[in-house]
Order: sequence, then structure tokens, then C-alpha cells
Amino acid sequence: MSESPKPVNLNNELAKERNRAAAERTLMAWIRTSLSLISFGFGIDKILDVLRQSKLRESTHIYSGTRLVCIGFILIGIFALWGAIRQHRKILKLIQRDDYVYTNQASIAMTTALSVILVGIFGLIVVFAGL
Repeated sequence: MSESPKPVNLNNELAKERNRAAAERTLMAWIRTSLSLISFGFGIDKILDVLRQSKLRESTHIYSGTRLVCIGFILIGIFALWGAIRQHRKILKLIQRDDYVYTNQASIAMTTALSVILVGIFGLIVVFAGL
């Protein structure tokens, strides 16, 4: 004797679809944010290269400090995207389960914001030290 298929709860399936679409939009937002951070760090570094080649400023202290700020922005962008991908995959696995229950997770946005603040403080110190 075969078992009858489990009835599908249409409301539940539609909610899962909305949650999946929201997860996709969130991942896309993190891709844009990470790309902006990486581009910002790369762009500042290229501007520094042009200034260094034109020898408008002879101070190497501010160049090395600012280069660390550039590297900081690039690393924040890379790690934020890596964290967003991990979170996205975890959410998709949870949505597929029938017994999905929301659990509070660490905020990638808060971690990224605090990291940008730290890089900004370091950049401020570098600028004031170069004056």
C-alpha cells in the first residue's frame, strides 16, 4: 500500500518563494556594496600612484598609510561578500525545510560598518600625521 502524497500548503510555499526572492535581493545588495568598497580602495590606490609618479608630494609616510587604508577597503569588500554568500546559502537551506523557524543571526551589515569605521579612523590618523 502506497502512502498518499503530503498535502501542499500553498500559503507556506508562497511565503518560501517571497523569502527566497528577498534573499536574492539581499545578496545582490551585498554584491553592490562589496564592489563599491573594493572599487573605492582600488581607485584611491591608483590616484596615489599618479601622485607618486608626478612627485607632487615627497612624503612617503602618507603614501604607505593611505595604501593601508586602500587595502583595508578592499579586504572589507572581499570579506563582506564572502560573509553574504555564506549567509545566503544558509538561508536557502533553511527555507527549503518544512520546519523553518527564524533564528537571529550575526549582522554582516554591522560588522562591515564597524570595519569601515576602523579603516576611517586609521585614515584620519594617517592624514593628521602627514600634516
